[in-house]
Amino acid sequence: MLLLVGLGNPGPKYERNRHNVGFMAVDAIVRRHSFQPWRVKFEGLAAEGAIDGVKTLALKPQTYMNNSGQSVGAALRFYKLTPGQVVVLYDEVDLVPFKVRAKTGGGTAGHNGIRSIDQHIGPDFRRVRIGVGHPGDKDKMLSHVLNDFAKAEQADLDKVIDAIAEAAPLLAQDNDNAFMTKVALLTQPPREPKAPKAPPPPSSKQEND
Repeated sequence: MLLLVGLGNPGPKYERNRHNVGFMAVDAIVRRHSFQPWRVKFEGLAAEGAIDGVKTLALKPQTYMNNSGQSVGAALRFYKLTPGQVVVLYDEVDLVPFKVRAKTGGGTAGHNGIRSIDQHIGPDFRRVRIGVGHPGDKDKMLSHVLNDFAKAEQADLDKVIDAIAEAAPLLAQDNDNAFMTKVALLTQPPREPKAPKAPPPPSSKQEND
């Protein structure tokens, strides 16, 4: 079984914030893979389904970001899962916008939602980090993540969210490297090969006999 967690803050005020990109990604996966409707459970919203034949519970903690671990810990204990069966999707300021990286374990990098989950289930869960860019000034970090994506970013945001939903079966197969590769290909299709250079024209200089 897979516990697929999206991080964000509840309520319409935060719906389009950069900090809520984890919610956006999990919503897209639930739609793409025809999960059951969302229900209130584990201090969050939960939806049951399957991805590539793997039973999956999608979870959006409703505790606000700083206490996300309460919801994740409750679901993990109920289903008797290990941290390795948990995949958390969330915003990452240290990645360029819309770059996606997946890994197992690691530090919190100052992310309060990840810190809370670490406190409740330990650090050895899987992570899908979705780049939202850095404001360039540490003092502007909070306003950056709690502001909406810019209109100019919307097309790229839609593209990466759709790519994550399409590549989700690779997460279910525990193949994070293939997942990252597929998302990269879907968001940045390979360029057309360049036409070969024309051979240089023949020399006009005549050789002596």
